[in-house]
Amino acid sequence: MTSDVNGARRAKGDELTVVHLMRHGEVHNPEGVLYGRRPGYHLSELGLRMADRVAEHLAGRDITHVVASPLERAQETALPIAKAHALDLATDERLIEAENVFEGKTFGVGDGALKKPANWKYLTNPFRPSWGEPYVEQVVRMMGALGAARDAARGHEAVCVSHQLPIWIVRSFAERRRLWHDPRKRQCTLASLTTFTFRGDKIVSVGYSEPARDLVPAHLLAGAKPVKGGAKAFGA
Repeated sequence: MTSDVNGARRAKGDELTVVHLMRHGEVHNPEGVLYGRRPGYHLSELGLRMADRVAEHLAGRDITHVVASPLERAQETALPIAKAHALDLATDERLIEAENVFEGKTFGVGDGALKKPANWKYLTNPFRPSWGEPYVEQVVRMMGALGAARDAARGHEAVCVSHQLPIWIVRSFAERRRLWHDPRKRQCTLASLTTFTFRGDKIVSVGYSEPARDLVPAHLLAGAKPVKGGAKAFGA
């Protein structure tokens, strides 16, 4: 009996679970504001096509759990995936966009919030960062969300729909990179998948793919890191 119990524990510790952390599709935002956590921002027609494309891409995968940030654009991106697998769509507040003091404003040097000296105080510490939710807090909540999705889909696959900055931050943490960075160099385009593979409770590899890359406007791909095949594996 003891041997059977120990064998079951070893099997559970060795099982593989895959969690796809997906960025939402394109948002309808004609004013060009930094929408952040503000409600009322939905996917554009192109964004809906991106969501459908990724749902098609994942249709043959062993997905047993789909969860999204509470924001409309994330919910709308996740819904086709949940429907394709006949699953209810769950919501996890921890997957929400990072808080930012510039929400609701256009953001630029010559024509946006950075033009006003009153806003310069928010730019004093890029390492924390001083303009929004600390990177460490983003890591804590996103790792919690990943762990919950892993537990909900043990031995299978899960999809979590979130937002660019939190996705990039938790990936940077998992890959042991510094958290402060140049936003222009994030590898996390619209409707992309950052894929975490767990053996038991431990992340053993991180991969990245862009199933809807051909739908992403060219100006958003300019300067982006090229996609490399395979996944980055970690030692035992």
